[in-house]
Order: sequence, then C-alpha cells, then structure tokens
Amino acid sequence: MSFDVGRMYNLLPAIYRIRDAEQGEPLKALLALISDEAVVLEENLEQLYDDQFVETCAPWTLSYIGDLIGLEGLPGVAGAKGLTLRGEVANTIGYRRRKGTPAMLELLARDVTGWPARAAEFFLLLASTQHMNHLRPENKSFVDVRDATRLEWLGTAFERLVGETDLPHNVDVRRVVRRRGRYNIPNVGLFLWRLRAYSLTRSPAFSVKPAEGTRFTFNPLGLDTALFNRPETEADIAHLAEPLNVPAPITRRMLHRVDDGFRHLENYYGESRSILVERFDAAASQEPTAIPSEDVIVCDLSDVKQFGNVIGWAHTPPAGKVALDPVLGRVAFAEKQDSSVVVSFHYGFSANIGGGEYDRVDSIDTKLAPVRRIANVLSPSPTTVQTELDALGVDGGVVEITDAGRYEETEMAGVKQQLQIATRRRLELRAGDKRRPTLALTKPVEIIGGGESAAVTLNGLLIGGAGLRVGNGLQRFSLRHCTIIPDPAASAQKSPGVIIDAANIEVEIEDCIILGGLRVGVDSRVRIRNSIIDALSDTGIAYSAPGGTAGAGGTLRIENSTVIGKVHATVIELASNTIFLAALAADDDPSVWPGPVLAKQRQEGCVRFSYLPAGSRVPRRYRCQPAADEDAARVRPLLASSRYNNAAYCQLSVRCPVEIREGADDESEMGAFHDLYQPQREAHLRARLNEYLRFGLEAGIFYST
Repeated sequence: MSFDVGRMYNLLPAIYRIRDAEQGEPLKALLALISDEAVVLEENLEQLYDDQFVETCAPWTLSYIGDLIGLEGLPGVAGAKGLTLRGEVANTIGYRRRKGTPAMLELLARDVTGWPARAAEFFLLLASTQHMNHLRPENKSFVDVRDATRLEWLGTAFERLVGETDLPHNVDVRRVVRRRGRYNIPNVGLFLWRLRAYSLTRSPAFSVKPAEGTRFTFNPLGLDTALFNRPETEADIAHLAEPLNVPAPITRRMLHRVDDGFRHLENYYGESRSILVERFDAAASQEPTAIPSEDVIVCDLSDVKQFGNVIGWAHTPPAGKVALDPVLGRVAFAEKQDSSVVVSFHYGFSANIGGGEYDRVDSIDTKLAPVRRIANVLSPSPTTVQTELDALGVDGGVVEITDAGRYEETEMAGVKQQLQIATRRRLELRAGDKRRPTLALTKPVEIIGGGESAAVTLNGLLIGGAGLRVGNGLQRFSLRHCTIIPDPAASAQKSPGVIIDAANIEVEIEDCIILGGLRVGVDSRVRIRNSIIDALSDTGIAYSAPGGTAGAGGTLRIENSTVIGKVHATVIELASNTIFLAALAADDDPSVWPGPVLAKQRQEGCVRFSYLPAGSRVPRRYRCQPAADEDAARVRPLLASSRYNNAAYCQLSVRCPVEIREGADDESEMGAFHDLYQPQREAHLRARLNEYLRFGLEAGIFYST
C-alpha cells in the first residue's frame, strides 16, 4: 500500500473534505506531513524485509549475516570499498562444501577480490614418470616448438587447457607463496586479471591517410591500442576460466587459429562480441552494415619504414577482404572507403577515470537546464558542438553528446573558438552516461566567462589535438572524467593540457587524465583528486605558472593522484596519497629549479603519505616516502607502463616497493588508483585461502595483468 497524500485524503468522509476545502484545505496540508512520515516508515519496513536476504540486504548488514554462518574476518564497512563482500557471504556455504577444489578456489578469488581469476594446479604440469593406473596422455613431458599458437600460453594461467596438450615443466622447489616458484606437488596458483575491458561502441575509425582511405585505427586519435577480450560469463559453477572468460589482450594467433574447420575469429568478432567493424553504405540509410567475419583476415599491420619514415603497413589485404590487427588496433581495406567506417571494440585500463563507457551518473548535474543533445554518428543531419553551444544563448545550460562520435570542431579551432558564459550562468559540456565522444581540435579551446558566478564543467570527454585555455570571467572551472591529449603523436609533450590564464578561479579536476601538465595563474586554486597529470617525462613540467618562466603556479590541493613531471606551486595546501614522480634535467637552472617538487611558501600546507623525490622543497611532511635519505635508491615508484595508450598506464608494478604499494593513509597504494584498494583485496584473499586450502597445499597469487 502506498501512503501518498491523495490516497489518505480520499479515505476521509466527504463531509470533512467539503468543510476542509471551504477553509483552504488545512486538513489536507496536515495529512501531507503525515503521509511523508508514513512513506519513510513504509520504506524502512521494506528494507528490513530485504535485509533478511544476502542478495538484497544493505551493505552494513553483511557482517551480521556472515556472523550467522560463522564467517569471520570480514573488513568493516569503512574498509570495504572496492571489496565485493556480498558474493563472498552468499557463497560461503558452497565454498565449504567444495573445499579445496580448483573451481572453488577460483570462485573464492573472484568473489573476494572482484577480479576475474583462474586456478591452476601446478603438480599436473610436472614432467614426471606416470603411473600406469593414472595416465595423463595430454602431458607428454616435452613441448612442441612448432606449435606457436600453444606456446603463446607458456608461463601464463592457461598452460593446461581442456582438449590441448599441456606445457610441462621441471620441478621448482622454491616457495609459491612468495611468487618465486611454481611447479611443485603442493603448489596451487591463482592468476588474477586486474585490468578491465572497457567498450567503445560505434566509434568512427581514424583514417591514417584520408586521401588514401584504406588504413584505419580503432583508436579515435590514431594511436595504436591493443584490443581486449570482452569476458564471457561462466555458466557452470565447476567450470575453470578459459581465455574467453577473462579480460586479456587479444593476440593475432588467437584470432587466426582454426581447429577442425572452426575459426576462432568467431569467438571474438561479431555483434555483442569483443570486436566489430561496420561501414556506411553511401546509397543506403544511416544504419551501418557489419563486415561479415568471412571477409576478415588477421594480419600483422606493423609500420614499414624507409630511411626512418613510415611508408606503409606490412601487409595489404586481397580484394574483397579486410585485414585486422588486434595487437596494434588497426584495420586495412583493399579498396578506398568512400563512406565512414565505425568500430566497436574493447580496450584495457585499470579504473573508471579519464572518460569511458562506464557509469558516471553521480558526476552529472541533472538539475541544470536546458539540455541540447547531439548524436552525429547515426544522424542524417550532423551538427557541431559549437553550434549547439551558441544555441544556448545567454542563459547557459547543457550540451550533451550521446554517442561515441568524433567531433572535428573546425569552428572551435578558429575565430569562434570561445565558449561564452553569461553572468551568473552555468554551462556544462558533457558526454551522456556510458558514452565517450572525442573532440578532435587543432588549436586550444578558449573558455571565458561573463561574471563572478559563471562556471563551466567538462565531463566525460576525450579531447585530442589541443588543450584548454581558461580566461577571465569565470569563478569555477571543473573537469570530470576527461582525458586531454594536446598532441597524440608527441613523445615529449611541448604544450600543456590545461592553461589557467585568469586569476581567482577555482579549478576542480576529478577522475581525469591530463597529458602535458597544468599551467595555473598564481592567484588561482586547483583541487585534484583521483587523477593522472603527466608531462610525458619525469623531467618535464607537470605544474607551474603560465608562460615560459616556470614560475610558481597557483595554490594546489591534490589527493589520490599520480603526477609525472616537476611541480612548482605557490602553496601546496595538501598533498595526500600522491605520487610525485619527478626529476631534474641536466640542463635545469638551479636558481629556477632547486628541486623537482617545490612550494614557494612552505610555512603553510602539509604533505602526507606521499612519495617525494630527493631534493623536494615542500611544507611539513608526515609519513612520506622515502622515509630516510639512504632509502631513496630503493623506495621509488615502479610503473608497469608510463605510455598513455598502454593498458597498464600508471599502474604500479608488482615489483614496486611495499612502502609505495601500501603507503597510503589506509594502507592502500599511493597514486591515482588508490580507491581500487588492491593491497586490501590481495590481503583478504590470502587470509581466506588459509581457510579453504587442503592440508599440505600452498597457494601463490599471480597477476596476469
């Protein structure tokens, strides 16, 4: 029953309602207050019922349900961020019934950590003499060096697969717990995939040479990007994960393989799969046509160079065929394409930052109006972002892009390059929820305001080709879930990603990736959270004042972020759980850069639980690394990759010192991926493994990505 005011009011006798109407309905106003409280009570009663079941209960009740089945050691609610407690509590009884089996250990790892997992019994991979009563015909004690497709899995989680020959090893007596040894009788390995597969749906492919019209990249900015598998859900609880069930990079041999007439390309290519290439028929409607899998061939499309210049790709497909390279994310046609080519694919990354087709509803301002929407990929009458911005007029509002299109804003790069914001008005340029469009620019976008209360927000965009320049007339400028790449082809960024020229602007940067660094006026304030600021080298300038003087930039407050490059701020108000990966170049002027991280006013502010390179001059420190000068050579962040288009970009390596990997204020890792709580996930899994392993077995945890 719903206790709304209309229902309750209609339950009154008609005479009372008539008298109430004659007196201005004071009784109805009273019932409105009562109905509000009744609704709260009704919702609470419904939640109390839901709390009886692990599938629907509130998170705070999981510990109490765990107590009922004797489950101990669950992290508290405050420390449970990033940990999937619900699945662990729900499946505990099932774990106990199948204690020690590989499928159970795999399910446990997946439920506890939230990462896809694969369990491997290493004793089955030992090259040993076999008993006649327990023959293992798949274990031949030697490796076929001609089978390159099978050898791709050597040293991975899939050295033993159903229907395949094993990849055997000699015994290794080192302990598996420390990740040093693997192949021994008591050893079990749990392989985890930390990277996620993010989708990009119907994104216009980037033409390498538009005049030629045959070579394209999946990445909308023309970068080489490894394509990832879209994981398939395992239907059987006793099933061990296979390559199709994990978010792993797709190799050429995986797509090219043919078994008994079946092309493995069918597992990865097609509708609702990992990869799909479509093209528009110039004479047909706006709906693109998918290229059939029988027309797709797998090739190595690496660059061919002559005298240091790229003159083409390694292979050209035959007539009527389309060549696909999943390692580089490239596609080539035999004939020139007169119409657009759109691609749907998956790429790898660690977390929901920098924009993508993930849930961003919490960052979207639903109260701001009016909203003008753009979707050019399938639109018969495409428009530009600048046109929609101009249509908002002086009242401000929202321009929302609802597809993954590529918007080459020639007007934004020319005379009409300014986003005009009227006094006491707000403007938001954003991607729709679970969308990631691309703004392809040739010159920086000038953003200016018209009054003290003006504010601009950019949300969910990939901006390439040029950066942003924020001028006068703004009170607040916000970047959320954006990636800014001024020059996608540059190996050393020469132009900054964001320039704040004006004074007294509040700048908020959350969940962003900004290549080229920031240049901020001395009177402005910048707040950065869960972001990556990358100057593309540790000797580049990640944060300073505008201009070429490398003076002190505005006040900086930064939390849970990774900064690659030198920093010079007027005041570092707070730096918490942050990695400053910076170094002085050989030609740096000591009078300008006496240290790699500088604060002009060191009497104000604090740096806590962060990594600072030697020679930094910052406010008072608290529990920062390295803790002593003699530790500087050992305690240094090690990144799995420092290249933006690499899936493991800015992810901490497993060889990174524990002082960095567990050096945050809550014992999580420092840097942009702090909120993933990866050390807590691993520690919780190790604690659970001790409970569910059979006697005499040891388990090792290995990160596949």
